[in-house]
Amino acid sequence: MPRTPAPSPDAAWAGSDLGNDLSFLLARANAVALAAGNAALRGLGLKARSYSVLSIAAEGLRPTQRELAEYLRLDPSQIVALVDDLEGRGLVERRADARDRRSKAVVATAEGKRLCAAARAEVLAAEERPYAGLDAEERARLAELLKRVAFAD
Repeated sequence: MPRTPAPSPDAAWAGSDLGNDLSFLLARANAVALAAGNAALRGLGLKARSYSVLSIAAEGLRPTQRELAEYLRLDPSQIVALVDDLEGRGLVERRADARDRRSKAVVATAEGKRLCAAARAEVLAAEERPYAGLDAEERARLAELLKRVAFAD
């Protein structure tokens, strides 16, 4: 006699106290979206963190490593490793920072900009699955709300 599969914990636990906790929900949603993004970027040799650094550099913002660490909320040593990897692949360069000659700005190379454009297309496509339950208006509202939380300080 075939067994009836047990309901997934996701469905069974969604109504739990934890399943209604905003911090947990943000962390879980982040994990789901991050997994989709990393899977999409794998073929380009990137992960979400390295893509984040490359994306900011490709926009011409000329961030310092310290600024990247603050914005991405990563330890400075993680940023150094990410920039070292991207620089080793010829995707970014460290250049003199006009604002502070003691610092170096991280700037995307032409190859870095090309790869970033391809990565951006992959990331946008990868967003379809985790956010499939939201229509365009809901996605825009979610982005607006998350910006308010992420940049409150």
